[in-house]
Amino acid sequence: MLPLERKQQILTWLEEEETLRISEISKRLDVSVMTVYRDLKPLIEEQKVLKTSNGVTYTPENAVVSKNCSYCNKPSNTRFSVQLIKLNNRVEHTCCAHCALLRYQDIEQKVSQIICYDFLKETTISAKIATFLFNSDLHLNHCQPQVLIFESMKQAKQFQLGFGGDIYQFEGAIDKVNEVMTGKGCNKSII
Repeated sequence: MLPLERKQQILTWLEEEETLRISEISKRLDVSVMTVYRDLKPLIEEQKVLKTSNGVTYTPENAVVSKNCSYCNKPSNTRFSVQLIKLNNRVEHTCCAHCALLRYQDIEQKVSQIICYDFLKETTISAKIATFLFNSDLHLNHCQPQVLIFESMKQAKQFQLGFGGDIYQFEGAIDKVNEVMTGKGCNKSII
């Protein structure tokens, strides 16, 4: 089977089944896993399929993958963005931790993971085990109240010593942002 035929077959299967594992595609096509990855690469780049941790999932043509914040609609292509990965493997992007916490609260039952970046090291971490610093004196033109994410409590406390702010774990951060935002809209203020 030619690469073009394999790609079309993969798309057909994904339209019918929505999600497939790489190993399953390899087995069905009787080709190596590396061949499957080569066949999938252009499909992922064209956003016809979405790579997941377990394989690939179908992206319907009418499902536009937006790089805007799913909460406030601002651009979410910065190192401060947070991804909410839903149970159906769809990914929502938010521009900052502030919007991610508010959006998570809205769709908590539909979310399997929240992926964010450590403020200092820019490493990928799970928001559920992260430490959140609210309202530091370092203003970064984020939605207000500004929320910074740290991999560890120790790093957050060290940063807090120099720049102030209040520290919370995941559940406390959700409560805090909800308390501050009650009756307010999401705003981005330049200070």
